[in-house]
Parts: sequence; structure tokens; C-alpha cells
Amino acid sequence: MTRKTLEKTMKKNNGILRMVPDFIPRDSWMPGRRLRLHPDDYAYYGNELGMIEERWFCATAPVEHGVKDAPENLGMQYVDCDGEQILFKDAVEELKEDLIGKELWDKYGRWPMFSKFYDYATTSFFHVHPTEEAACCKPGAVMKPEAYYYPPQMNMSAANENVITYLGIDPSVSREEVLERLRDFDKGENRIVELSRAYRLELGTGWYTPAGVLHGCGAWCTYEPQWMSESYAVFENYTDNHYPAFPHSEMNNLVPDDAEDEYEYTMSLIDWEINTDPYYRKKYFRRPVTETETEDYISKWITYGNPYFGAKELTIRPGKTVLIKDKAAYGCILLSGHGVFGGLECESPNVIRMGQMTKDEFFVSHERANEGVLIANHSCEDLVMLKHFCNNCGMPDAPES
Repeated sequence: MTRKTLEKTMKKNNGILRMVPDFIPRDSWMPGRRLRLHPDDYAYYGNELGMIEERWFCATAPVEHGVKDAPENLGMQYVDCDGEQILFKDAVEELKEDLIGKELWDKYGRWPMFSKFYDYATTSFFHVHPTEEAACCKPGAVMKPEAYYYPPQMNMSAANENVITYLGIDPSVSREEVLERLRDFDKGENRIVELSRAYRLELGTGWYTPAGVLHGCGAWCTYEPQWMSESYAVFENYTDNHYPAFPHSEMNNLVPDDAEDEYEYTMSLIDWEINTDPYYRKKYFRRPVTETETEDYISKWITYGNPYFGAKELTIRPGKTVLIKDKAAYGCILLSGHGVFGGLECESPNVIRMGQMTKDEFFVSHERANEGVLIANHSCEDLVMLKHFCNNCGMPDAPES
């Protein structure tokens, strides 16, 4: 029945699926409250799971939280089939190449990336996601590169804020200095970000962060295309406005049972060469790259130059209708405007209530993306959307280093 329902919906919607909003709670943190969620709903999941601080897109795996009585499949996104909700993961498994294309299905047998709005009130903890090599040593761990983009539409009060993000390690710092701070994880504030590099965030730009790079994300609402993984190790025990300190288990949760020295092993998770690269900004900072610009619309690459995923920002001018073609299947989220997306009504909401269906998020099948989606902007402002792809999207290379 699931496949028949999906096929019926795909036929009715011309190869496009409506996505159900997927809001994610995190414990011990304060939300930035920029997800357009109603103010009363940020504590929807209760005290144990924490406040809502993220919205996930195209997620096929659950959030890791450790709460016994949490809702089933928390974090995994659903698609809407005329009121019936089906896991996006199941939709991919049922429709296979008809949804994500033959290349991706044959290579991965799944949709391997997701994206999110990351919305914390303060800078996140200094942590690392494992490389593919490191993840192989711990059962259940999955490597995770990620990218960041700072959309102005989600940060309307941020113009004069001096917001910074920590990326990597200063080239003058030795491995022994970092290891010493890590060994102090249970001895009081280890202040390890003193050894990092801080960059002031710039609206309308972003970064690519390879797996194995230490980072502490700045406190803007960030659009983050990334690999489908929740694996990480924490290097900083006390972080801005996070209390109490992170437990020891957050530091060593990627350490295999047979490791002789958990601190040395945790240090091995980081790619030292990339972390201390003196040209880190030149290689991994991402300004938008214009793909197409006409009087009617502009399409820009905002995530590119990596072997895993890409993303675009599409802007359609008021009153214009355009046919937009892409090389691969993608998910998308509307940031402003309203109109018609491939025959379906679309609008960017001002306020969302938990459990409410919206018209701001879609998934476009591979065939429909190739043939093109007709998009009409019926509003008096720009219709702006962000589009997340896997690695078969034809993105440009990284800047020359």
C-alpha cells in the first residue's frame, strides 16, 4: 500500500513530494527562536528532551538524544500524501531510482545527506565529526562533513551583531597543547577554543567544514547541508551559556573499547593538517557563485567544492514565472514569498505551530528536476528558496588555493 500511495501522490504532484516540518529539540541549550515557530511551541517536547533549536530537511535517520520515552522516529522526516504521512526514508526505499535517480540509488541505496536550520542562541561547543576512516573503528559511527550558509531572511536582527565561529586550530599551536587541554576535560574549564581560530560571520556567505575539523558554530540561524550522521566527539567541556559541563561520555563516545589511551585516540579523530592549514579560509570559505542570472531570476551555488553535497539559492523576482531545471533530485525550503511550485501552492510562513502542515518545503524527484519545475512568484517580494542536493548535482569546484 505504501508504494501505491507514493506513486499516486507523485503522479498527482508531477514528481514532487510535500515534506512535513521536522523540528528537533536539544537539551541544555537555549534556542535562537528564529525558526518561525510559535513562541509557545519551543518547549513542545518537554524538559527532558529540551527546547527546539533545529529544523531538519530530508532526514532519514533519527536524532540521538538518549531519552527513553522520546517520540518514535524523532528526527526522521515524513512526506505528506494527501493527509497520510510516510517516512521519507521509506519513500526512498519504495520508489528507489524513480525518486532519487539511478546513480544515487546504485551507489548508496539511500538518500545519504540531509540539511538543517541550526538555531542556537550562543556559540556551540567545540567538537569534531569523524572522518570515514575514524568512523570505521566505532560501531554505529558515520563520517560527517558539513557546510554552512547564513541566510539573511533567517537572521533579520543580525546585521550589527559581532558573531564569530571557531574553525580548526591556529597554525602556531602544537598537538601537545591541544592534547593537554583535552586531558583537562574533567578538571575544570579547559578553554580549548583559545587554541582555535575565530572568524566573524558574514550574511549571505558560508563555509565548508571537512570531517575531522574541530569547530564551534556561531550563533546565527544557519542553513547546514551535511552527511546523514549524528556522530561527534566534544573537545570543550564548558561552552558559552551551557551548564552543567559536558560529561566525559561526550568526549570519548567515539573511542573503541580496545583503545589504550582514550585521549590519544580522541586526538586521532582530527585531521591535523587541515585543522592547522594557514590557508584554511582561502580553501573553505564559500562566497556564492552565480550559476544563472536574468531579469526574472538568479540562481547561485552556496555550497560547492566538495565530494558529498551541494546547495543553491534560487531567487525569483516578483510577478515572474520561470522553468528551473537541475541535474539531480533535491529537497528545498522556501524563505520568502508565495506562489506556485510545480503546480503546488507554496508560501513562506510567518508563524508555524507544532503539528501544522506548511507549504514551504518540497522534495523534487530526479526526473522532474531534469525536466524542470515551473515556479511562479505571486508575491510583491522576491521568492527565495534554498535547495539541497547530493554529490551528483554538477556543482562547481572549490576556489583555487
